[in-house]
This record gives sequence, structure tokens and C-alpha cells, in this order.
Amino acid sequence: MKVDVLLGLQWGDEGKGKVVDVLTPRYDIVARFQGGPNAGHTLEFEGQKYVLRSIPSGIFQHGQTNIIGNGVVLDPVLFRQEAEELAKSGFDITKTLKISKKAHLIMPTHRLLDAANERAKGGAKIGTTGKGIGPTYTDKVSRNGLRIGDILNNFETRYAEARKRHVAMLASLGAGTDGLDELEKNWLDAVDFLRKFDLIDSEHYINHALDNGKSILCEGAQGTMLDVDFGSYPFVTSSNTICAGACTGLGVAPGRIGEVFGIFKAYCTRVGAGPFPTELFDETGKRIRDLGHEYGAVTGRERRCGWIDLVALKYAIMLNGVTQLIMMKSDVLDGFDQIRACTAYEINGETVTEFPYSVDGIDIKPVYATLPGWKTDMTQFRSEEQFPKEFSDYIKFLEKELGTPITIVSIGPDREQTIIRNR
Repeated sequence: MKVDVLLGLQWGDEGKGKVVDVLTPRYDIVARFQGGPNAGHTLEFEGQKYVLRSIPSGIFQHGQTNIIGNGVVLDPVLFRQEAEELAKSGFDITKTLKISKKAHLIMPTHRLLDAANERAKGGAKIGTTGKGIGPTYTDKVSRNGLRIGDILNNFETRYAEARKRHVAMLASLGAGTDGLDELEKNWLDAVDFLRKFDLIDSEHYINHALDNGKSILCEGAQGTMLDVDFGSYPFVTSSNTICAGACTGLGVAPGRIGEVFGIFKAYCTRVGAGPFPTELFDETGKRIRDLGHEYGAVTGRERRCGWIDLVALKYAIMLNGVTQLIMMKSDVLDGFDQIRACTAYEINGETVTEFPYSVDGIDIKPVYATLPGWKTDMTQFRSEEQFPKEFSDYIKFLEKELGTPITIVSIGPDREQTIIRNR
């Protein structure tokens, strides 16, 4: 058996939560492999809307096991809130969710450090969510992190040492610790809440499951263009959002990767600061934002919108070894007369079709192909045969440009508004 990987190919917010929910019935286990509560996966079904931040999106299906992997950073307070909200909605996850002992804990002081670091950057700030993600990953790579497994062994001493170091760092940044005592009390209570869950050596659990014929779906957060190595650096997240992150974030060998599902929107969005070559500043961009309800699931921030960027998308497909593409939110473009797709960049008078070293601080002019819109409300369609010719032609155009089949098309937010294509 091999694990399948599902991840975003743009700047996040592609609709991964919905697709995990749709695909989960095929799998025995769903495992989240990186990121933290800065990533919100939104799911809608049976007239209800749910936003998951740390808990895998397979939690709503038929009792499958869900795992928070070692590559994830976990805020106990936000995790408890999320779990308790699910319980109120009838989803008790204490029996179906397992958490890796090697996942790192987001401490209250990490959140204070996140805010202090952003203030120190001034006009050059990255635009983080302020959840403490970056400082937690910084502690991880500097070998100062506090892990889930530490709550089972000499936790008080280890926490006190990490806290002392953070307070000194805050002082060096000219930041205080106002409100820390209350934050800390809530945090320690939430750490106790974590003890209700099965804390596991997830790398052993997952590999034993594969050996025993279990099927596993690995769920990524954010998107490829936010990868710390290959994204639009420095306006990126602090983890590896690409397929390789599933190997390091779950303890899965490269040879055990099977299908790679790459998710993209029929257009592009981005939250926060950073370059965005196809961003639209006109009424078209505003129209896409309004029709797509493009506001951050976690932050509520207004998303920047633009036409689809095939230069970046081909780059993401290459990095991830994508075997199947999943197109989301095509219904947002139902009413447009024309659809545009960026097929190249013009940089300093040169036409470029490969994603460059940096797209920050340079003048990029997108080169667009223009296609006719389908001018049809597709939200009630339930099969590919109902697609208008113009939409089918748009899919064929994308498949030819990207060299990868589009096997699933989403035409609305509900899990029922998902078309599995006949191939």
C-alpha cells in the first residue's frame, strides 16, 4: 500500500477541506502533515458550515481514523475550542483522532513573539496570522521546541525553560508580557485537555497501517506557492507545503507515495502581503471576490483576487509530481463573458514560461490567453455531460497547458456539488 497526498497548488485557500471530505470514504486513515491553526479548511454539507484549523478534514465521515502528524504545530487552546465546537455539533473526535507525540506545541509566548517580530519589521512585515506559527517552527529548527510528547515527561521543567527563554527574547525586542498570565492559565488547562487523546508515535502507526493494507490520505495545508523553500519567499509560511512535506511530516518514505492530488481554483487568490503577478485591482477582481466570498477562513481578511496563473501552476505540478488535478470554484466564473489565463510572464521585455527565482520587487506583465465564458449556472449540475461546451473547452485547454488530467470539478461549496469526471 501507498499513501495518497492531497495538497494546494496556489497560495492556499484552494478548497482542500471540501475535497478531503469528499475523498475520505475511499480511505481508512486521513493524516494532516504540516501547518498550524493559521490554515482554515472550510466544509459545507447538510446545510451546515464548518471551519477546521488543526483537525484533519476527514473527521466528519464514517469513523475513519484521523491523525495530526509530527509536521504540524498545535496550539492547545485553539485545538480545544475546535474539538469542543465539533462535539456540540455531534462530532465527538476523542475516539477517532490521534496526535503525534513529535508534533510541536505553540506556546502563549510564541504568539507574543509573532506579534513583536511583525512590529519590528515595520513596512516590511510578512502579514502573518499572528497565531505563533513562525516562532514555533523557529524553535523547532533551532532545537528548542516543546513537543506533544513532552507533556508526558518532565513537562513543567521543560515548559519553564522555554518560557524563560521567550521572555528574554521579548525583552530584547522591546515587547512586554502583558496578559501572559491569563493566556498561560488557559493554555495549561488546554494542555490537560490534550491528555484525553491517543498520543502516538505516528510514524510507526502509519507505516504499520500501510503494511496491514490500510489506505491513507495525507492532507496538506496552505499551498505550494507558500512553501518555505519553493514559494514566493520571504512571503511564505514556515513549513514545507509540497508533497515532500508529507514524507517529513508523517515519516513516510518517498517510495510509499502513490497518487498526488493537486487542488487549484479556476482563478487565483492570495491573503496577506507578497507578490501576485495576476492580481486584479479593477471591478473584475472585486466581482470575483464577492462571488467567491473570498475572505480568510481563519482571519476573515479580504483575499486578493486575480486570473489563473498557469506559469505558477505548472511549477507547482512539477514540484509535487501531481498525478491528478482537482479544479475548485469554477462556478464563481459562471457569469463571465470571457475567461483569462496567464500562460507566460513578460519580464524586462523577455517572455518567460518558467517560474523565476523571485517574483518580488520586479515588474512582471502577465501574458494572457482569452477564452469564451460559459454563461451558465452550473451549481445544480450533477454530471460532466451537463457541462456547456465552453466550460468543457476550458477544461481541455487547462489539461493541455498543464499536461495533467483534471479528474474532479467543484461547482459549489457543498460536498454534493462535486463532479467526478469520466475518464
